[in-house]
Amino acid sequence: MFSEKLNLLKGKNLLRRIHDRESPQGPRILLKGQEYLSFSSNDYLGLAGHPYIINTANESMSRYGFGAGASRLLSGGSILHHQLEEKIAQFKNTEAALVFNSGYAANTGIIPALADRDTVLFSDELNHASIIDGCRLSKAETVVYNHKDVMHLEECLKKKAATKKVIVTDTIFSMNGDIAPLREIVRLCRTYDAYLYIDDAHATGVIGKGKGALAHFDIDPEPWIIQMGTFSKALGSFGAFFAGSADIIAWTLNTARSFMYSTALPSCIIAASIAALELIENDPHIIKQLWTNRDKAAHGILAAGYDTMGSETPIIPVKTGSIENTLRIAKHLFEQGIFAPAIRPPAVKESRIRITVTAAHTDEDIERLIEALEKV
Repeated sequence: MFSEKLNLLKGKNLLRRIHDRESPQGPRILLKGQEYLSFSSNDYLGLAGHPYIINTANESMSRYGFGAGASRLLSGGSILHHQLEEKIAQFKNTEAALVFNSGYAANTGIIPALADRDTVLFSDELNHASIIDGCRLSKAETVVYNHKDVMHLEECLKKKAATKKVIVTDTIFSMNGDIAPLREIVRLCRTYDAYLYIDDAHATGVIGKGKGALAHFDIDPEPWIIQMGTFSKALGSFGAFFAGSADIIAWTLNTARSFMYSTALPSCIIAASIAALELIENDPHIIKQLWTNRDKAAHGILAAGYDTMGSETPIIPVKTGSIENTLRIAKHLFEQGIFAPAIRPPAVKESRIRITVTAAHTDEDIERLIEALEKV
């Protein structure tokens, strides 16, 4: 049965395989002994291999060991977990925060904890799979509104009567690289007495001087705004966080199944996240360099004649027109020593090459990418 299904995927050019690195994460990676220039990582600030983060993690491992041994509620956490939560709450300007094991675990745990049968969820059609699954796992009705379409969202809000309404959106969309219109969405929340749940995974460390989408739009973190984000992208570590009012955090701690029934993250990973936050708070130059590199890459790709699908961030999709064309371009780049894999359905409706630029890329790296794209 499965061999037949695999053959079907292969026939549609949708069969995937894993490329495991033989090197640290960074702008250059080793695959089967050969070096490639990588434009595929979400390590936006180039912190995954930063010496300060590595040293901090090593020191923590020496003190606390590695494995956590149990969930946080069964003493699996260390004092570092609480320190990170305090630091995130301060960073996001909220009353409290809670650490989750991953962004996927966060969305599939928090959304069902917040939503019940009397709730209607309003979800952007291009939200991440973890948000979609979180909505499905909840007992709430889910209304999908057109991507970033504030007028359609308002129509949906008007039509639905519910005890509780929650608008759920990514802030930076992971495959398009565009930004949600948060000012307009916040206005709708005030008008229709709705909560706002934002997934700030690709925005934390990237926009709003690193503090994320609310800071980018100068929006105060009101008690009815709920923020999720990750440490595994721009912060170069691993895990996720949930930031909001003390009551919402306490409720989630007691009801989110992915938190309650997961072994806590090792303390060395928590220490790495604390170190990453310290780095971006103390060195704003890293974020400035990211945006310098992003603008250079985006302008070059556009000048080469490509459609970047409305990208506003270091995520720069290159529209390709078909699955076959996407595979052809990805293969060409790979042959030129550039790793930027094809993105195909079901991850996206329209196939593309997803270029991600980091602060660690050099001008020469970006010029090499543009030159390779011009030769396709």
